[in-house]
Amino acid sequence: MGNLKRRGRRPTSRTYLCIDLKSFYASVECVERGLDPMTTLLAVADSERTEKTICLAITPAMKALGIKNRCRVFEIPDSVDYIMATPRMHLYLQYSARIYGIYLKYIAKEDIHVYSVDEAFLDVTNYLSLYGLTARELGVRIMQDIYDTTGITATCGIGTNLFLTKVALDITAKHVPDHIGYLNEERYRRTLWQHLPLTDFWMVGHATERRLLRYGIHTMRDITRADENLLYREFGVNAELLIDHAWGVEPVTIADIHRYRPQSRSVTAGQVLPRDYSYDEGLLLMKEMTDQLCLRLCDGGLISDSLTMYVGYSRTFAERTGRGRSDGTISMDRGTCLTTDVLPKTEELYRRIALPEAPIRRVGLCFNRVEPEGFLQYTLFDDPVRLEKQHALQRTVSSLQKRYGRSTVIRAMDLSDAGRTLERNEQIGGHRA
Repeated sequence: MGNLKRRGRRPTSRTYLCIDLKSFYASVECVERGLDPMTTLLAVADSERTEKTICLAITPAMKALGIKNRCRVFEIPDSVDYIMATPRMHLYLQYSARIYGIYLKYIAKEDIHVYSVDEAFLDVTNYLSLYGLTARELGVRIMQDIYDTTGITATCGIGTNLFLTKVALDITAKHVPDHIGYLNEERYRRTLWQHLPLTDFWMVGHATERRLLRYGIHTMRDITRADENLLYREFGVNAELLIDHAWGVEPVTIADIHRYRPQSRSVTAGQVLPRDYSYDEGLLLMKEMTDQLCLRLCDGGLISDSLTMYVGYSRTFAERTGRGRSDGTISMDRGTCLTTDVLPKTEELYRRIALPEAPIRRVGLCFNRVEPEGFLQYTLFDDPVRLEKQHALQRTVSSLQKRYGRSTVIRAMDLSDAGRTLERNEQIGGHRA
């Protein structure tokens, strides 16, 4: 029987809902146009970008034609007559906030975990007796309220832990007429232990699936029968999560999520570029991101003493040379948030890791070990007066940007042809606001 045994560490059984807003961005665009999201052919994509741009969402009617969600524009057949809607991220956030307000009509914020702009977990354990409803009835009431208020159709997963609730949403709810799925451990093992592919399950990506397949592990049931020592050698501490989920166990609760405080913090920025950037243009982008991240640190009263950089190259270069990326880390002389301190380190690290001949398509920057500014310690070689003047200048710039807009005060380099700060200041999450 291998490892067929009941896993431990089970919390007291609870009841969760996971509510997902169906084809959210596309549904909002349909509602704004007075169209039915379930029958209208509409894709959310930026028409000013190339046909290789990814559709942020497509309507269920387009999915019914066999078109994949998150497809590229050129992958939509020419025979399909559809509406292309330009992304409006600020509008989507407004809808998301309204829907969060609907959740608050039924559930206290302490029992809500917002997982993404279009998805949220609700711990309804203590509310079912209060309302005199089953979990399904409460889910239906909330879904109907969302539709009546916003015109957005929702789907719902119900489960006895967060993992089962998400799987009930992602897999089970898609195959029932009322779009509501329910799982407990027994039902999960009976109906989904043999389900394929593994990537349908929450937190199992294609890389994990490939590594499991090397050992002849195809299903969740196979994981429960596998040698746990092998799994720990292959996945390290993540094997515990994988094994628990294979059994349908998830000990973490929403209360645990709200109580969690990370031991260390980081501040990051990254972007996918619209074209191949040269070596010098890549350095300009790194300087732009350094400036923006330093302002974020200063605004939050934070400092960092370490910087990590990522440079991703074009696919053709990677296929030809086997070099798809470069990355590295550099330490600062001390914890700081001053652009004047960090920019030389940014350039030093970039020139150390980036390949001069490689076309650049992705860049990323991360400030590590972020701490409150109160931990700042001067060295014998620091000029406190100069440093305070630099701090005051950055605080002034940050204040002006918050009051009048992020493009109110910019650097001269932001006006260059390769600069992206002005464009990105008008975006939310890399897309049009």
